[in-house]
Amino acid sequence: MPWSPADDIVVLLCTAPDSHAAAAIAHKLVDSRCAACVNIVPGLRSIYRWEDKVCDEPEVLMLIKVRRDQAAQVAETIRAEHPYDNPEVIALPLAGGLDAYVGWVREMTAR
Repeated sequence: MPWSPADDIVVLLCTAPDSHAAAAIAHKLVDSRCAACVNIVPGLRSIYRWEDKVCDEPEVLMLIKVRRDQAAQVAETIRAEHPYDNPEVIALPLAGGLDAYVGWVREMTAR
């Protein structure tokens, strides 16, 4: 199996209140070539403290594949488009992946 290092790629995690909000953000990111792909995972339940109150809310999770050098720009786009005052946007490094997929992510996010 051809395997490539992918330290130039990160996966951003971002929650949203529903699939509609997540899809709007995902389309903007993919249309602008900032993200190669956004997976929207429904059925998430988040329990967190906000404004000194414990909240228990349904959410969806976005898995956003981007180049590391574009992650800050993607985070700014998410912040501008997101309905939350303080959206979750965290990056996980990618250790590696299949050659063809890693190459595709790079190609889809090239400008």
